[in-house]
Amino acid sequence: MSDDLTTRHCVPCEGGVEPLTANEVEALLANLHPDWRVNDAGTEIAREFSFPAYSRSLGFANAVAWIAIREGHHPDLELSYSKCVVRWSTHAIGGLSDNDFICAAKVDLLTA
Repeated sequence: MSDDLTTRHCVPCEGGVEPLTANEVEALLANLHPDWRVNDAGTEIAREFSFPAYSRSLGFANAVAWIAIREGHHPDLELSYSKCVVRWSTHAIGGLSDNDFICAAKVDLLTA
């Protein structure tokens, strides 16, 4: 994981910029935990985190929410008893931006 991504902060995105190219996505993905995956459309990255109990899954989801609020960039979260799936995408541009990778890198730190 790249320390560069974890020390950066999200830049507000209201559209008007192009999503990252496939090459840019692959380069940034290489800086994240290998469990992060790009969807087939290339518009989101996701990672599933497993936990032994609901309380741990919920605590993790709350920690992710804290990162999202601090960065002003919000993921889709899927929460169940023993897992939390985190999905990042920049909806305003219909694809991926640096913000998605910055936040994913910060989420990776939660389980490092």
